[in-house]
Amino acid sequence: MSNLRVMVVGVGALGRHHARIVAGLDDAVLAVVAEPREDIGRPLAEQYGAEWVADFRSALDRVDAASIVVPTFAHGPVAAEFLKRRLPLLVEKPLAADAAQARELVALANANQTLLQVGHVERFNPAFQTARQHAGSPKYIRAERVSPFPFRSLDISVVQDLLIHDIDLTLDLAASPVVDVQAFGTRVLSDHDDMVTARLTFENGCIADLTASRVHPSARREMQIWSALGCVTIDFQSRQVSTYSLSESLLFGRSLMERAREPGVDIEQLKQDIFGKFIRVDQPSVPEGDALTAELREFVTCVRNRQEPSCSGREALKALEVADRVAAAMKAGRPAASLPLRDAA
Repeated sequence: MSNLRVMVVGVGALGRHHARIVAGLDDAVLAVVAEPREDIGRPLAEQYGAEWVADFRSALDRVDAASIVVPTFAHGPVAAEFLKRRLPLLVEKPLAADAAQARELVALANANQTLLQVGHVERFNPAFQTARQHAGSPKYIRAERVSPFPFRSLDISVVQDLLIHDIDLTLDLAASPVVDVQAFGTRVLSDHDDMVTARLTFENGCIADLTASRVHPSARREMQIWSALGCVTIDFQSRQVSTYSLSESLLFGRSLMERAREPGVDIEQLKQDIFGKFIRVDQPSVPEGDALTAELREFVTCVRNRQEPSCSGREALKALEVADRVAAAMKAGRPAASLPLRDAA
């Protein structure tokens, strides 16, 4: 089979990386760059030997697949044009502006038997993939994803911008329907909520507390996963994973409290021994690798081999449905007369 001819639609801050990576894949070729701003699109296309078009619709007959990296409000109408022509798609997260629009895209992909993959890139983060092997069946998940104000993606709230990542990962880990959602959020600098904290309760008893903010002095992306096996922590930025579990001396010996009640025990020494002697701490090796490259490579492989992607439109729709429930819970808990912080005296 010849190389897959791929179009990248939208080459802003993230889309230009899609174009760069596609151009470097062995079994794909960056055929078309679709970008209405000629000063941005044409030079990038020329850099990789691709065709530049201002309107993606003018080149639909010259590609085999596409990656959609346009603002979220445009995901629905742009993606629909490709799906109607049975052209496989990778759509950046979130799949659409809301669950209703996402549901239409999934139905269109199903009706036309066309691959629809969604760019929940954290699934491909080597740290998450490593942690998942040690997570067991989660009972409690805690995630925090905060960053300085980005001055982009302001057409959507922080729920769709940042929290959606951890909603998707949590749904994948818990593997159970969400039965209850509680949330609080507020606007700070933009016209949409910039900070949110949500609690998800799952049918299997798992509980997840998720926090996201795009108005924070520093960037941090972390997750804790608690199960009967112990605790796994993930630092998505540094790509470090730590596991905490009871040591054999506690599993098959006296409890820590029994040791603490022994005559003449050195409590200070016991404190120092907790992590290492009584609670085993390990840092599994995390392989190298770029998450976006892995995601795009999987997309090309799935198109060529007619395989199901790890994050299909159906999976992304589940995340958006929960995101909509978070937004509804935030709205229900917000006093009608409340003002965004930026308007406060």
